[in-house]
Amino acid sequence: MSLTTISVRGAREHNLKGVDVDLPRDSLIVITGLSGSGKSSLAFDTIYAEGQRRYVESLSAYARQFLEMMQKPDVEHIDGLSPAISIEQKTTSRNPRSTVATVTEIYDYMRLLWARVGIPYSPATGEPISAQTVSQMVDRVMQLPEGTRFYLLAPVVRGRKGEYRKELAEWQKAGFTRVRIDGEMYAIEDAPALDKKYKHDIEVVVDRLAVNADMATRLADSFEQALKLADGLAYVDLADTTVVQALSTQPPFASSEVEKPRAGVSTSLDTNGGSEKPSKGMKNAGIPDNRIVFSEKFACPVSGFTIPEIEPRLFSFNAPQGACPACDGLGERQEFDPELVVPNEHLTLKKGAIVPWAKSNPPSPYYMQVLGSLAKEFGFTLDTPWIDLPAEVKIIILHGTAGKPVTLRFVDGKKSYEVKKPFEGVIGNLNRRLLQTDSAWMREELSKYQTAMPCETCHGARLKPEALAVKIAGEDISMSTRRSVVDALGFFSTLPARLNDQQNQIAKAILKEIVERLGFLNNVGLDYLNLDRTSGTLSGGESQRIRLASQIGSGLSGVLYVLDEPSIGLHQRDNDRLLITLKRLRDLGNTVIVVEHDEDAIRMADYIVDMGPGAGVHGGQIVAQGSLNELLAHKDSLTADYLNGTRRIEVPTKRRKGNGKKLTVHNARANNLQNVTASIPLGTFTCITGVSGSGKSSFTIDTLYAASARTLNGARIVAGPHDKVTGLEHCDKVIDIDQSPIGRTPRSNPATYTGAFTNIRDWFAGLPEAQARGYKPGRFSFNVKGGRCEACQGDGVLKIEMHFLPDVYVTCDVCHGARYNRETLEVKFKGHSIADVLDMTVEDAVEFFKAVPPIRDKMAMLAEVGLGYIKVGQQATTLSGGEAQRVKLAKELSRRGTGKTLYILDEPTTGLHFEDVRKLLEVLHALVEQGNSVVVIEHNLDVIKTADWIIDMGPEGGVKGGEVVAEGTPEKVAKNARSFTGRYLAPLLGMEAVAAE
Repeated sequence: MSLTTISVRGAREHNLKGVDVDLPRDSLIVITGLSGSGKSSLAFDTIYAEGQRRYVESLSAYARQFLEMMQKPDVEHIDGLSPAISIEQKTTSRNPRSTVATVTEIYDYMRLLWARVGIPYSPATGEPISAQTVSQMVDRVMQLPEGTRFYLLAPVVRGRKGEYRKELAEWQKAGFTRVRIDGEMYAIEDAPALDKKYKHDIEVVVDRLAVNADMATRLADSFEQALKLADGLAYVDLADTTVVQALSTQPPFASSEVEKPRAGVSTSLDTNGGSEKPSKGMKNAGIPDNRIVFSEKFACPVSGFTIPEIEPRLFSFNAPQGACPACDGLGERQEFDPELVVPNEHLTLKKGAIVPWAKSNPPSPYYMQVLGSLAKEFGFTLDTPWIDLPAEVKIIILHGTAGKPVTLRFVDGKKSYEVKKPFEGVIGNLNRRLLQTDSAWMREELSKYQTAMPCETCHGARLKPEALAVKIAGEDISMSTRRSVVDALGFFSTLPARLNDQQNQIAKAILKEIVERLGFLNNVGLDYLNLDRTSGTLSGGESQRIRLASQIGSGLSGVLYVLDEPSIGLHQRDNDRLLITLKRLRDLGNTVIVVEHDEDAIRMADYIVDMGPGAGVHGGQIVAQGSLNELLAHKDSLTADYLNGTRRIEVPTKRRKGNGKKLTVHNARANNLQNVTASIPLGTFTCITGVSGSGKSSFTIDTLYAASARTLNGARIVAGPHDKVTGLEHCDKVIDIDQSPIGRTPRSNPATYTGAFTNIRDWFAGLPEAQARGYKPGRFSFNVKGGRCEACQGDGVLKIEMHFLPDVYVTCDVCHGARYNRETLEVKFKGHSIADVLDMTVEDAVEFFKAVPPIRDKMAMLAEVGLGYIKVGQQATTLSGGEAQRVKLAKELSRRGTGKTLYILDEPTTGLHFEDVRKLLEVLHALVEQGNSVVVIEHNLDVIKTADWIIDMGPEGGVKGGEVVAEGTPEKVAKNARSFTGRYLAPLLGMEAVAAE
């Protein structure tokens, strides 16, 4: 065995047909081929699975019980393996506490930085607050001019109401003789009676001294007494006016002194998130000119605002020490949203405008009588559309009468009665029901009317006021996490210039780690992401590139990395940076295997494996392998044909003009959109393009689709901020086809999702044998008792838990994996049972059911979108994102078309080979030919060049994007100097790229 290669022999996982391959180690290897040809089976299910399994098996039995073990793949043997790490697209956490900063560990370093270098500021005065030792306090006073007379005071009462007779007696008993009350000095026995209705300030005089070289010991003892009396605070009030005047013209003696507020300076009031300007003048800010304030805690001498010990956990929104108590560190709270409670403003109250009150069938008479009473009380009718009701009436209906009683009239049978009480409002009613219910179903039902709103206490910062009071260069930690990657990189790179020498010495190592990680994120094309962006909102490609950046940061060598299409979601402009990153990972001494269809990645690879020749049962073999030149010389490779140009996706000879009507989104402002107004011509194939983070999804999904679905489909979703969408009257429905799974359990499959399984069960139930036995369609379902195998409950396999070994799934020994009992399997059509039908490929099913149009048509549509290789009953959990999207597309295509449908697709070419893209485009263009409108978010230039209309967003990502850079035909966009898309598109259209502005 040579350590220069990874040698795979006899790989038969899934559809692989005894594959033998030798892959060079320490190289960038691209595995390509048609969708379903066996790329992932070779890369992930065979090579990665065996590498990971061998590494985990090398650990102790105790350690293995905490790790997920992979099953041994169906392969004869593999030599030359290293410990393996897979970076897939489905690894992003949906936990709302997980953010870009926490996933990359940047936030851990930021917490350490703020804890060690941050300076706490008073929310009341905006000035720094600091903790001092007694020794520091003594040194500070000893720096005063010789002979300076001063009082050492303990501020025992600050701005509190009370008489304080008992306390004054206790201080006198303790040996103190003088106090200052509300600015006036008194002997304790002569202290005036205090009015308990007013706030008072009382300071006990602990000592009276004049500065001299021998007083340090006495002063230290006095400070200790003062701090003990006043819970960590002490005042030194200077008695000599000449010294006070001299001090007012000098800078502070020591950095540990609590600085006096500068007159007229604006400061941020962090406790409530607003801003406030302090009054002009020192005394108005709370500290007299002749006073020096000392604190042994991080405490504001004016407001008493106190910070506990500053540790990294103070800045963690996942720990009780740092999390905002109102939202538990989530930064948002689920609130009932008026837009979801009243989704259709054109309905009347009588017709069910208030959905949660009108949803019961028939509608609750109680709620209708409440609304009728309110109508009588406030002079409106239940037949008025919601949109036409006065604003104050809407507020009363939704939020109640604010404690003011109203007369509610009810009829119970033949009895009628009146109740005079405050009306709680629809939202108040929903809140009360949510708090009182014990029903999980009711909670889930009511949650449909809720949406996430920023927390009113922390305003989305997630942290306590104490954590937000600590700042570096004027920024608290939440302000820095709201920066984009590229902005944060600039901030932290230049931060040393704004720190003093001591701070720089502490921060040097921390900043190095932060800047490195930010640099990696920037290099993989994620410069536009905000650090506080939650992981659940990231696309598969974004989350994969975040993990890729983290792995580069770890600096490991001798590791086998397996990646699944890292170029997903990347604009062509950003692809080069990604490929440089992959080569850097290789140059560290690692083997990088990438499952990819991107042409640039294929051309950049050290070694290429082309799988095929077809998909599914027609694939599972290596068609070609070797260097790029060896691949291009291969005659049987479809990939080589597209790279050579002998096959290509042609540019249309003419662009469609559409049907003369258009959809227009007016002033879209979701996320980073900057009041975007753009029109989509109906009856065309429109591409929304632009660099990553430019605002494509914000415009298309968050605004256009959400607003269209609310109007056309009656969906209860909240659209991004915008003025209006015009032209929807020209469409009858909108369909969003994304890449989310078609089901989350193995019981879901293409047949159940498309509805074909219902037809199949009906067909089997109609067979003579089934009718003779009295079998109904339910008999042929593996989800319910009756026809399924009860030994495995219709799963076909039994799960055996093996503790520290991976769970073993063994084929059910009763049904032998068929999922049905023997009696059900005896009913056959053309010699095949229903279990045989579910095990057929879609291609075979089309031929098998050619005389049964309802089944044949659904199977034919799956085959038409390029899924002829998948099995009819293939588990939904085994389908890729691209395959799931095409199953959804096939389902929609199998429905009777109206010619007025708006289809919206988000990167439908994900996971597709050049040939698959060609087939998909045929289907999408056929939809447009029927009069429908297709809007596609896409980076693939082969798709973009076939579009009738392009809306190019940008010019950059994040805050530098959110504009329409160019719109029009591909030829028009290619001539636009501002458009990055146009620059890459021009050569494909036979045009010369326009130089950048």
